[in-house]
Amino acid sequence: LSLALYASNLCSATLLYHDYCVIGAGPSGLQAAYFLQQAGRDYIVFERSHAPGSFFSLYPRHRKLISINKQHTGKANSEFNLRHDWNSLLTYDRQLLFRHYSSDFFPDADAMVRYLEDFASRLKLQIQYNTAIIHVALETDEQAWNGHYFILTDQDRQNYKCSTLLVATGMWVPNVVNFPGSEYVEGYETVSINPENFAGQTVLILGRGNSAFETAENILGVTNFIHMVSRSRVRLSWATHYVGDLRAINNGLLDTYQLKSLDGLLEGDLEDLAIVKDKKGKLHITLRFYLEDRNNSAGIDSITLPQDELDNFATRAPYDRVIRCLGWKFDFSIYNRSLKIMPEKGDKKKYPQIKPSYESRGTRGLFILGTASHSVDFRKSAGGFIHGFRYTTRAVHRLLENRHHGVPWPSTVYPITQLTNSIIKRVNEASGLYQMFSVLADIILLRENATAFEYLEEYPVGILAELETQTGRKATNGLFVVIMEYGRNFSGADKDVFYYNRAVGEAQHAWQSNFLHPVIYHYKHLPTEHEMILRPPGWPLPRPASIHHIVEDFLTDWTAPNAHILPLRRFLENCLSTDLRNFFAESCFLFAFTRQRVPPFCQQGYVRMQGLVGSEELQRHAVDAGLMENFTPNDFSGEGTPDSHHWPQDQLLRDQVIAIRHLVNAKDE
Repeated sequence: LSLALYASNLCSATLLYHDYCVIGAGPSGLQAAYFLQQAGRDYIVFERSHAPGSFFSLYPRHRKLISINKQHTGKANSEFNLRHDWNSLLTYDRQLLFRHYSSDFFPDADAMVRYLEDFASRLKLQIQYNTAIIHVALETDEQAWNGHYFILTDQDRQNYKCSTLLVATGMWVPNVVNFPGSEYVEGYETVSINPENFAGQTVLILGRGNSAFETAENILGVTNFIHMVSRSRVRLSWATHYVGDLRAINNGLLDTYQLKSLDGLLEGDLEDLAIVKDKKGKLHITLRFYLEDRNNSAGIDSITLPQDELDNFATRAPYDRVIRCLGWKFDFSIYNRSLKIMPEKGDKKKYPQIKPSYESRGTRGLFILGTASHSVDFRKSAGGFIHGFRYTTRAVHRLLENRHHGVPWPSTVYPITQLTNSIIKRVNEASGLYQMFSVLADIILLRENATAFEYLEEYPVGILAELETQTGRKATNGLFVVIMEYGRNFSGADKDVFYYNRAVGEAQHAWQSNFLHPVIYHYKHLPTEHEMILRPPGWPLPRPASIHHIVEDFLTDWTAPNAHILPLRRFLENCLSTDLRNFFAESCFLFAFTRQRVPPFCQQGYVRMQGLVGSEELQRHAVDAGLMENFTPNDFSGEGTPDSHHWPQDQLLRDQVIAIRHLVNAKDE
């Protein structure tokens, strides 16, 4: 019996259980751990290295991040400032803002390593270091949250059991193109970063992204010349409005190319290339079909090169080095086939297939976080970068809180009179809407008779049709969706974004706005999944009952009374068939006797003794400004007759409210 009990305990000890398992302690893994810890959930983070953020200890190779770290914005609003802080993770601890770790606009990667280490230690996140998960499989169990458990195995053959799996491993497997002679190519991950090692050399770089241009920038001043080859044309981030495209900090090679200083860019399919090495160690570029049906051991003298037929072939000069800078892809190797994790198609094949909710298409309960989740908004928004996935990670946490713990999506209920103010406040300060434009949106759920509304922040628009089941909130009386968008035809590698009259300043032409601006969609019912599928090309949402663009603003400050607020309020009033203006008590008192329907502000405020009671000075100002008529009665001249101006203001309000209550009740009867 003792031996049996010992064996039983031993078996149970080899399978450690947690509700949530997170693979990877990079930025997205730490962000997920923070939210799980704040919610008091049972979780563990597995990190293969001895410290968090190990990717940043090596990359970028030349140590300069391209995520901006703006120290000053002229505002003290912390939510607004996150719009221009692309490195901080979301936390209640204001000391864990990246600005305390570096003052550089483009900070050093070592500062990111220190920041992530402090984030993990200061918040006491549950991280198990030196644990490399080498295999993930499923164990079917009808009692499990998702109908199965995830079984994880580490390098020491220790097994772990989880109900929900959050994959935050990022993209760390180098993209490699195999062609004849590819063995002569050096990888970005191992190539020397000492410019002196390239002095007087001729270099060919394969790739056209930031890592390629970063490498070129480092050796630009010491090489004979640099050529860069890729299958697609260069994409400038200021033209595409996609932060993953080429940034200005790395584009020195474009100057030397266009100003004819020997360097150059070429387009071609890398799989069609071949590299041949001569006796002097020089590398010659040829095409694969020239090597077909030839002896691989044959010398270069017996191989036909393109310049033998076309004497001005662009890459006819031999190279000293060829460097591969083709980016990264997701590691699919550790997942058992039972998980059905498949790569996306086309340009997204380096990412795993996931739904707009960031859940795997093949396995319920498996969510992809961070850079690897970028297929949802690839080349559209910032979901592949810290300043984007910190918000999508929070969205995933809120979805899980509702699914597994019955905690509805956070929301706030306001009276309908606060609708305009609520929208204006969010579009002027919300960082999640701003960074994850066209992907995350604020949802405004209307209550019955449009007397109040419920405000949900930063919900993934791709699963709008599933809102009720994913959030635990009801959308039975219509809704507004507040989202940020660029102009439909303003972004693209071939777009001239500096053309004359590129900005729109007139409110009546707001729908033609090019720069990032708020757009409000009004739906009378929650869109269906079929409507989401049939939405117009390039639209984040289906066609609404009504739509309103708030005109773009040079300062991204949408608070102008006439250009921004007034058109928005009138749009909302037309959708709701109501009056959303605010009124003084005197105006509400007058409306009670002159209108069949009292405006909501008077109904919800004045009738409940919450109206704005103005002083004589304020009343004169309102009359002079044309905000209200002059209702001041003439003074009584008889002795002993009190002047209404000498009555206490609160007594005037109480008397008026008593009268208006009787009047409203009489109208209702």
